[in-house]
This record gives sequence, C-alpha cells and structure tokens, in this order.
Amino acid sequence: MTTAQQPEKIVQQARTVAELVDYIQALTIEIQELYCLDEIPWVVGYSGGKDSTATLQLIWNAIAALPPEKRIKPVHVITTDTLVENPVVSVWVRNSLEQMRVAAKEQGMPIQAHLLYPAVKDTFWVNLIGKGYPAPRNRMRWCTERLKIKPTDSFIREVIQANGEVILVLGTRKAESVKRAITMAKHRESRIRDHINTNPNRPNSLIYLPIEDWRTDEVWIYLNQWQNPWGYSNKDLFTMYRGATADNECPLVVDTSTPSCGDSRFGCWVCTIVNKDKSMEAMIQNDEEKEWMQPLLDIRNELDIRDDRDKRDFRRIWGEVQLFERNLDGEISIEPIHGPYTKYWREHWLRQVLEAQTKTRCTAPKNMGKITLITLEEMSEIRRIWLEDKHEFDDSLPRIYQEVTGEEFQDPRPGADYSLLGRDEWIVLEEICEGDAMHLELMAKLLDTERQYRKKTRRVGIYDTLEKCFNTSSRSPEDAIKNARLKRELSEAVSQGDVAKVKQMTLGDVAAINEIDEGKTESDEEVTWASMKFKKKDSEE
Repeated sequence: MTTAQQPEKIVQQARTVAELVDYIQALTIEIQELYCLDEIPWVVGYSGGKDSTATLQLIWNAIAALPPEKRIKPVHVITTDTLVENPVVSVWVRNSLEQMRVAAKEQGMPIQAHLLYPAVKDTFWVNLIGKGYPAPRNRMRWCTERLKIKPTDSFIREVIQANGEVILVLGTRKAESVKRAITMAKHRESRIRDHINTNPNRPNSLIYLPIEDWRTDEVWIYLNQWQNPWGYSNKDLFTMYRGATADNECPLVVDTSTPSCGDSRFGCWVCTIVNKDKSMEAMIQNDEEKEWMQPLLDIRNELDIRDDRDKRDFRRIWGEVQLFERNLDGEISIEPIHGPYTKYWREHWLRQVLEAQTKTRCTAPKNMGKITLITLEEMSEIRRIWLEDKHEFDDSLPRIYQEVTGEEFQDPRPGADYSLLGRDEWIVLEEICEGDAMHLELMAKLLDTERQYRKKTRRVGIYDTLEKCFNTSSRSPEDAIKNARLKRELSEAVSQGDVAKVKQMTLGDVAAINEIDEGKTESDEEVTWASMKFKKKDSEE
C-alpha cells in the first residue's frame, strides 16, 4: 500500500468542515487501494437511508476516479425488500436501484444493483396470516431472520461459492446508538486493519466499515455538499428524513447540543418491536399528500396489542398445551402459552390488509404506482396453509378476496381450485357440531386427513395422522389445560422425589388421563385407530 494518511489516525470528536474534507480525501485513497489490492468482490449493503447512501457514494466516487482498466472488480449493491417496507421508502429505493443500473452502464462502473426478496414461505403475511404467528415481540422476534437475514445471507453465500471470498461494505456507525457502539467495539477485537474486521458469522468474508466514526451531521454535510454520482437527489433524501421527524425539522448540526433528524428510522410499516412507528406517524402528520398511509398505520397499531391472548389458540402451533409460570404483580400463576392466531383473527387480518390495499390504490399519488401490500403469491401460500396444514376446507380466502376487491381470486398454484370438500360441507359440519369449536375442529381434521390420503397409492402413516388429530383436538380447552397442569404437577412431584404425592395423583385423575393418552384398556391391550377400524377376530372365528 502507498503511504497515505490513514483516516483512523485523524478521527476526532468534532471535526471542522476543512478537516472533514481532508478526511474524505484520505478515505478515498484508502478505498482505492483496498479495491485494487486483490480480486475479492465487494458487496455493499444499501437500504436507501442516509448512512448506506453516504457509504455507497464514497465507494462509487473513489472507484470512478480510477483509470478504466482498474475498474474491473465487481461491486454488488444489495437491498432487501421485506415486502412490508414503508411504501414511500420502498419506491424511493427501487427507483434508486434502477437509476444506479443506468448510471453504472453509462459511466463504465463495475457496480451491479440487486433487489432481494424473502422466500414466499418466509414473508411476513404468510407467517402471520397463514400460519398464525403472533405479531413480533422482542422475546419472539421471528421476522428479522426470515425477512432480512436469510435473503442477504443467501446472496453472500452464492458470491463466496463463486469467488471464494467476499468483502462486505456496511454503513454502520458508532454514533447511531449506545448499543451499536458497544457491539462495534466488541467486533473491533477481530480487526485486521483500519476499518476492516473479520466476519464472525460468515467464514471467508471481511467487513469494511468506512464511515464507522462519522457523526450524523458529517453524514448530512457530505450528502448535501457532494453530488450523488448515480444521479439521485440527496436533497430529496434530506427532505424525506425531515418529513419523518415529529417536528418536521431536520437541521444541520452546528454543535453537540443541536438536535438532528438522524434518529429518524425507516423500516417495516408493520413493525411491533418498537412502541410506535414514529416515522410514518410524522409523515402523515407533516404532509397531507401522505395521509393515504393512514390505513397502514391503523393496521400496525391494531396488531400492536401487548396482551393478545384472546385472539390466539390456547395451544402451541403443533397442537400441544404448554404451561409457563407467570408472575403478574407478585402473584404466581401457571398458565398456558398461547399459540397462533385463531381462524377468525387470521381471516380478520387478511380482510384488513386487502381493504387497506384497495383503499390506498385509490388514494395514493400516481408516482407511488400500484400499491401492493400483499402479493398474489403470498395469498396463494396462505390459502395452501389454511387448506392443507390447518384443514380449513371451507376455503375462505377466495371468498374474502372477492368480497373486498370485487374481483375473482386467480390462484397461480396448479390444481388449487380442485377439492372434494368446500364451503357447503363446512356449513353442514358447523350445524352438526352445534357451536362446539373443538368438535368442529376435530371433525374437519379427520375428514380432511382422509381426503388428503385418498389418492395416495400407499396410505402409510394415515393412522398416525388420525391419532394426532385426536391427541390435539379431542378435548375442550378446559380439559386440555387441566390435563397439562396435572402432568406438570406429576412431573414436578417425580423430580422432587415426593412419593406420597405421586401415589395420590396416580390413584386419581392422572391414572384415567394416562390411560387415554397411552391408549390402554383394562386388559392392558394397546388400542390404536388402526386396531379400532380393523378389529382382530376371535380365535373361534
């Protein structure tokens, strides 16, 4: 490497504008030297926000200053669209990526823009509406891994497989938050040179952090004073951040006491990890043209109910009652861990999303295009889950879709519209069960299980499947919870060696419960659904 002044050595708590200019020049040389050092491809994480924009702009300008014969190593710019991004930001990012592709071709830059998506089975609505996953919480943050990490990790893994190594360029900064600063300080333990760490989560990859020491005001100074190289407007980006701030102000910081809009964050509009979606609230409040997003905010706020147990099944998603010890204001109680949203509420969320989508398509500005809150592929997968996994053969999704949109649902999945059981059979079954929800669930599972095995050449496993239907759906909620509590108490008594309590419980209700669960009769003969259907003949016969 040439002896350029290393930016790491001139970092200060407060840089003047002149010092920032010198710092950027030194950083540009660092980027150029690192780029030309080897043939390892770069992957730049781009979200469309200020930090990732500043990072990509630095990379782009530095490489553009190199002679054309040196601009040969690919630089992949990746963005993950979770399909539930803030629509304004989503359109901004998509347009920005398209502009990058055009500008890179015109300027002879080795930059390739990629828009990544989560797999259909991993999307937010397939998991929440389809499987019934409750709205994400800090203790059950099921969304980040599926929506963001998996698509990005899959792309990086492909680059590594093709090239052996990769350098990830990220726009993370210590000044973002105390938590981020602590995390970055920990990662510095694996630092190999200025701004470069090894990646503990992915072998054969390094992480390059060119703006890790920048303050928020320095990011905005750079974006506003240096022209965007792919022809996008940093002024508009600044305006978007200002509109996402509660007081509609986003001043350039002149000293440490001056507030900044740098704390404005854009993300998934359905996010219930945060207490409030302050950025969307501010957008709606500050700009009449963005009031069309109010239905989205209403759905997000309706999802964000801390105690939503009345909307969820009393069993876990696999059908088992699982108990936990709850401490509420000092009072200890043993209660079931509630599982997925019930059928009623899953259908409710689908209707809400479709109504919001229909309304926003009428009220959103033309430049927003055709707003899509839930895709056709997602609805097809939700329908499959309801029909095949949850045995809800009334097939309510096409009906809800037509009621809300006025259009017929066109399922892209081959053979999706063919079924022996449907809405009419479901209504008859409801009448037979006379309001007994568990009886209805059991009968639906048994009938649909038989249907699923109907055309199979070998019906291996059908009795185990039918057995599972009875094990999960044959008891009322009260009886199932009572059974789980008795089992818990028995297990605790056994673990504590309380023989007297074990004998007392075994002689009572637990004995009967265990007989049912284990399939034993008075003669101790094993009973299964296969042996019940095909009874053994007496020896005399």
